[in-house]
Amino acid sequence: MTSTNVGSRVGGYRREVDFQKLGPALLIASSLVLAIRTARWDPTHSDGLANVEWEKEVEHSIRIAKFVLSHLTSRHPDLFQSKDVAWYVATDEETPR
Repeated sequence: MTSTNVGSRVGGYRREVDFQKLGPALLIASSLVLAIRTARWDPTHSDGLANVEWEKEVEHSIRIAKFVLSHLTSRHPDLFQSKDVAWYVATDEETPR
């Protein structure tokens, strides 16, 4: 919980995975999944037209990469960069009556 009051006291810090830095990892992971899944496809050339099958593979690769990264961040957070997030102690003004 973050507090916007000036007199708030920081009760401590907890370590959390820095999700803002996972963007490049997701891009690399989904690209690898896509490359592996389409490695045996025949090479084709398009004139800028969308290929429905290709788009489905891209979407599926991204889903797989997101699932794997979600699994790893929840079960092995020490593998990723983390940051300290402050938690605040409630004051008398913030406590419900």
